[in-house]
Amino acid sequence: MLNPSDSILSVGVDSDTRLFEGQFYTPNGISLNSYVILDDKIAVMDSVGEEGEKQWLENIENAVGERTPDYLIVHHMEMDHSANIASFMKKYPEAKIVSSKMAFSMMKSMFATDFAERQIVASDGFELSLGKHSLRFIAAPNVHWPEVLMSYEPCEKVLFSADGFGKFGMIAKETAESDWTEEARRYYFGIVGKFGANVQAVLKKASALDIQTICALHGIVLKGEAVKKAISLYDTWSSYRAEKQNGTLIAFTSVYGHTKAAAEKLKALLLENGEKDVTLIDLTKDDMHKAVALAFASSRLVVATTTYNGGIFPTMRTFIESLADRNYQSRRVAFIENGSWAPVAIKTMKSMFEAMKDISICEAKSTIKIAPSEANIAELKAIAEEIVK
Repeated sequence: MLNPSDSILSVGVDSDTRLFEGQFYTPNGISLNSYVILDDKIAVMDSVGEEGEKQWLENIENAVGERTPDYLIVHHMEMDHSANIASFMKKYPEAKIVSSKMAFSMMKSMFATDFAERQIVASDGFELSLGKHSLRFIAAPNVHWPEVLMSYEPCEKVLFSADGFGKFGMIAKETAESDWTEEARRYYFGIVGKFGANVQAVLKKASALDIQTICALHGIVLKGEAVKKAISLYDTWSSYRAEKQNGTLIAFTSVYGHTKAAAEKLKALLLENGEKDVTLIDLTKDDMHKAVALAFASSRLVVATTTYNGGIFPTMRTFIESLADRNYQSRRVAFIENGSWAPVAIKTMKSMFEAMKDISICEAKSTIKIAPSEANIAELKAIAEEIVK
């Protein structure tokens, strides 16, 4: 793994899991990051998941040499970053843990001890000196758990951002051509997206800092221009603004291909009407969390599905509920439904979107009876014209 600097070393591990947290598809696995700061005092920044115990402890040994760590900094208690706290404390009996008050309560639940004789409780503004380096702690509640801390190291201008600014993918799979944005966006809206207001509060605190490097608990170390890009995107995402002001996502389900044909026709019509960016996604085949992230990235959304069991197709329901769970808002939405005898999909979808904040629903819509007709083509043209106004 790439070391952030000569005195801040990466000691984390890669996990080749294909399903993170039991729901996020991770074909390239995910990294579980940990760092060591070498100074007069040595601080280890976070643990890793249970399966990485042996490798992590070996990595720490190699980093510190003949010395021993003085502190274990626990920014976040989720198990992929805390599973080996007890193992560390057993191996290094003189070390102390620095974490939030709530995190120590979680440790007691997890390990049957909160290490009372060895704990240092950190809160917003608390500073820990390591020598030349120091750590200034930033409370980051609900980004994305309530006990989260971040910390800033002013000597090298490094932000240790817990799960903030993370992404899917193992470090070993990263290349010079790897793009941070796509998997970071999918990670953000899958895991953090509901807590936009909390992210905004942390970004406000971070705006007063000179951040040159970001060390997140997942993904690559960000430096220079990549830091500026990441902070800008997090500001956009957590404000629920669209990245693509002239972009439309068409999310569809199709049982026998007719709804898919209507979606493909609408894409062509949107492009004819001057839309700059149109993306089709099949909710029955493509990754659901990618679909959710793309919906937030785009300023406009068209949902197309069949009537099913007197409602809507299950994966469409899951998609819309996933948007609502993450505070989907301030978008323009249009509907296409298909129903052989009693179409009710639009009615169902409309009621779900009307419960969300600041959703502009297009008057133009299309109701297909099995296969798209000439009348349906005219309806699709009307949708294309209205949605790009």
